[in-house]
Parts: sequence; C-alpha cells; structure tokens
Amino acid sequence: MAKDKIAYVCDNCGQESSKWMGKCPSCGQWNTFKEIRIAATAASPTALSSKAAARDKKATTPLRLREISTKETPRIDMNDSELNRVLGGGLVEGSIILLGGEPGIGKSTLTLQTVLRLDGMRILYVSGEESANQLKMRAERLSSEQNENLYILCETSLEGIFAQIDTLKPQLVIIDSIQTIATEQVENSAGSVVQIRECAAALLRLAKSTGIPVILIGHINKEGTIAGPKILEHIVDTVIQFEGDQHYAYRILRAIKNRFGSTSELGIYEMQSGGLRPVENPSELLLNHNHGELSGTAVSAVIEGVRPFMVETQALVSSAVYGTPQRAATGFDQRRLNMLLAVLERRVGFKLIQKDVFINIAGGLRVTDLALDLSIISAIISSNVDTPIERGWCMAGEVGLSGEVRPISRIDQRIAEAEKLGFSDIIIPQYNMQSLDRKKYNISLHPVNKVEEALRCLFG
Repeated sequence: MAKDKIAYVCDNCGQESSKWMGKCPSCGQWNTFKEIRIAATAASPTALSSKAAARDKKATTPLRLREISTKETPRIDMNDSELNRVLGGGLVEGSIILLGGEPGIGKSTLTLQTVLRLDGMRILYVSGEESANQLKMRAERLSSEQNENLYILCETSLEGIFAQIDTLKPQLVIIDSIQTIATEQVENSAGSVVQIRECAAALLRLAKSTGIPVILIGHINKEGTIAGPKILEHIVDTVIQFEGDQHYAYRILRAIKNRFGSTSELGIYEMQSGGLRPVENPSELLLNHNHGELSGTAVSAVIEGVRPFMVETQALVSSAVYGTPQRAATGFDQRRLNMLLAVLERRVGFKLIQKDVFINIAGGLRVTDLALDLSIISAIISSNVDTPIERGWCMAGEVGLSGEVRPISRIDQRIAEAEKLGFSDIIIPQYNMQSLDRKKYNISLHPVNKVEEALRCLFG
C-alpha cells in the first residue's frame, strides 16, 4: 500500500516545498511553512493544474493583437448604488469577486440583502457556516420581499456544490465562506492553504468557462489580511474589503484590486436594525453640526475615488504627563502626523515637543487624501492655543516639508461640495486659483502659499 506524501506549504504566499524551511524563499516570511499530508491516491495540486492545462492546450490558440475584437463588458446592476460604484459600474459576467472583512462586520448581511433585491435572477447562495433556518430568519429581518429565485444550499463539499450548479444552472453563485469549502482532491482539512487555493482555482475555472459570476466571502486574520495564501488575491478578479469599527454605525466598502474598474472607489453604509443602508451623502453624516464653539476641530474637503465629501478632523493637544510625549492618530497615517508636527515646529515656530498630540477622523472613517494635511495642522493649532475655528470655515491643501501649501486635484468639486453644505469660506492653495473663476462660486475663496498664511486667516 502506497504511503501518504508529506509536503510543506507557506501559510503566507502558498509556496510549496518538499522539506521544511525556516524562511520562505518566495515572500521572505519566517516560520510560515506548515506540514500537509497528501493522500497517495489523490492527485497533487501541480498534477491537477497540469491536466487542466493539457486539456485546454488544443482549444487555446494564440491570436494577433489586432485580431482580438473589443467590446463593452456587460455588467449586472446590483440595485445598490454604493456596491455598483465600488465594482466599477456593476458586476461583470464571468468574474470572481472576493469580499473580505473581520468577523461580525456585516459581510453576509451585505451580500444577502443585495441578492434579495435581485428579483428575476436565479441565485445560488452556498453557506458553509449557517443553517438554512438562520439564513431565513436573517432574510426576513432584512427585507419583507423575498426573491423567489434565491436558492439556499448548506454544503461544504466542492464536488457537491458543482453538482448542484450543474442541476440548477444559476446566474450568480455566492460562497459563504471560502474557508469552509473543501475538495476531495486534496487530503487536508477545510481552511488550509492548499484547500483554499484549489477551491478558489476550481471556482475561477467555473466562472470563466460558464460566464457565471462568483462572489467569495473571506475572513480577515489577526494581521488584518484576508485569511489564506496571498495567491488567493491573485486568482480573483476583484478584491473588496469591508471595513469599519463595530463601535460606529458606519461601514466602508473599499476595492483593493479591481480588473474591471478603479481601486480608489469606496462605498459608505450605515448599519441599522434592518440591515445596511447605503449613504448617498456622507458629508451630512460625518459632520457634527452641534459641536458649538469647541477648539481642536477643523473641516476639510476630501475626495475618495470620484466622490467629494466633507470630513471633520479632531485634535487634542495636552501637556505630556510622562517623559516621552504620545502621538496617536485614528483614521490618519501616524507617520504623516509626525511629519506635520515637525513642519509646525521647524517652519511655523510652534513648540510641541513636550505635548501629547491625538488626532481623530470623526465617524470612524480612514482618509488617505493628502488634502487633509491643512485641516490636521489647523486642528492641532486650534487645540494648542484653545481657540475654536470660526463656524463656516473649511480647507483643503497638501502641506510640504518646507511649509508650503501644495496644489491639489479636482479643486472645483471640493469647492462645490463645501458650497452645497452651506460653508461660507474655504482655504485653498494659491496655485489652484489659476484654473478657477471666483464669480461662479457663492463661497469666499482664500488662496494661501504657506501654512502661516492659512493660520493667519483662521486665527488672525
């Protein structure tokens, strides 16, 4: 009787080896190789890939670039404006989507409430974690209208799922979650590196050969990445991450990878008792209109993707109790915060070396737009001198190392958003005034070249 084979697979990148190694030669991580046992009767993953390639060898022939016809990719409307925006306009036929997020963040809720609205589409929802009764109760809580063509399958065997797909012929397949699915071709438990990779590869071949879009739901591990090998992210067409703090009602849907659209788009949802509600105008929710005359707050006009919105920056500056001052930022890059503090000390003359500085972006949002720099500095100075910024003022501008306010992109959209929300004054970089017409705006524009000029406008 043939013995089972022993192999070692990197838990981070999926690199295979015949012996254990301390450092992975592919990704450079230490102590990531895990021992797996492959049955002697089962085909190895490499052999499975070789057989598939041999089958498709005759059917695939190279084409000249000019012989390939281009056509617009058909998309499926998900009846959700935020999800459509992140996907690039809708779900592409034959694509495979990976939706990742922390446990309890709302991945299954978002997926289930979306497919409940897709009336007329035959959908197969495969659940490896919840029972059919649990999904039924959640569906009744999310929507009073039930999709008559939504089929629920509680199955963890990949072969069983494919058998039901052949019988049902669905137009959309959802796997919740990929970590619970296992194939008989690999002698490993569900959730292992090889199982996740082989199941995802098989589902990819299904999507590309039949044109059926597949949505995979994946968990986030303690490092903040999608559980499973990195090769899983390379297999799929789109990687979407569902972010948010469970202490806040807001959830952020962000595209990390998208072969059919932009990766700079984000969608904002509000968690309610009846499910997730898309937020069409996040500015009104992210701004606190009742804070009164409080110091340490500044409003900035930022852009994520193609969407402009106003966000409130909060800062607290206090005397350091211990020997080493603390620097903490929530929703903002802490290294950039240290750079801005150095600019304030060196270029503006504010000594904050013996002060604790805390930064928070209101609403639990994480913003990567560099135009937030000016509001960060303004909020810090406002808290340091305990002087509030006058109501109705907002700003947008990137701060350089020499203390200059650098130009930013799409300034007209930022000004229009501030004007729409009733702001009376906005501070912008001087360079951006070259392409603006003051007469078309009802908001006062204050162009500045240096950080000192911006602080002079705010505090006199």
